[in-house]
Amino acid sequence: MTDTPQLNLPLLSPSQAQKHVTVNEALSRLDGMVQLRLKSLSVNDPPAVAEEGDCYAVPSNGVNAWAGQGGQIAIYVNGGWDFVAPRQGFRAVILDEGVLAMHDGEDWRAGAVTLTQNGAGMALRSVEIDVALTAGPTVATPAVIPDRAIVFGVTGLVTAAIGGATTWRLGVAGDDLRYGSGLGVSQNSWVSGPTTPTVYWAPTELLISAEGADFTGGTVRLAVHYASLALPNAV
Repeated sequence: MTDTPQLNLPLLSPSQAQKHVTVNEALSRLDGMVQLRLKSLSVNDPPAVAEEGDCYAVPSNGVNAWAGQGGQIAIYVNGGWDFVAPRQGFRAVILDEGVLAMHDGEDWRAGAVTLTQNGAGMALRSVEIDVALTAGPTVATPAVIPDRAIVFGVTGLVTAAIGGATTWRLGVAGDDLRYGSGLGVSQNSWVSGPTTPTVYWAPTELLISAEGADFTGGTVRLAVHYASLALPNAV
């Protein structure tokens, strides 16, 4: 055996010269893989400028120095890229998505917290959106809640003071104050709207409704917190 079975760390041979080269390679891989932080799951072209220890999950369409390395973890070491194969059960934080992920043996599953032997599982996600409030009584976001999401609540922050309205409420069609009402309009006012877990069967917008007067401007940053369920793999 020339490499360790889990992380493919190179092993020393009894009569090997320049043993420090092998040891340093193994330490560099450990430095990248322990407390694994992946910069992205979707970037397919190596960045022109990378820092030592940067890690990426190479997608199937990797190009240039990542060509043919789809599915591997790319670690930037000594000015070049080293590649390590992930294994089922590996965990990482995905920095450009702000979410934890688990490897299912074939791919990374963002937000996964459980994983059965046949690929079923549950994921916990938070999705964030900045909403510029246009003039009027109500502003609808894009369909930020995905279909079949089990939503636990919505949180938010006023990042630019809201004009016109004296307070505001947050909800969805048919229940426009589900996640809060009488909310503040000054910068850094906040909303924390936990609810009984609610299933949304279709992609759904959030509704931001003015109270006291129509909106004339402002910006709100909203985050939806939800769970999703994955089917077992096909036979």
